[in-house]
Amino acid sequence: MIREHDTVVLTRDVPEHSLRAGDVGAVVSVYEAGRAFDVEFVAGDGRTVAVLTLEPGDVRAVTEAEILHVRAIS
Repeated sequence: MIREHDTVVLTRDVPEHSLRAGDVGAVVSVYEAGRAFDVEFVAGDGRTVAVLTLEPGDVRAVTEAEILHVRAIS
């Protein structure tokens, strides 16, 4: 179960916000016991790139066997 403050991985591209599947965000709100989430995506300098309301199929939890990766955004 995904909870507030969890780190999650985007499972689909969101081109209007320059986000790609695999980008990492932080859950800032959980709605209706996990029916939707507000997720914040930030740049390396801490600037917010986007805060999106996403459905459970749009994000997944980070697993312990994964390593984070950095990429430039447009």
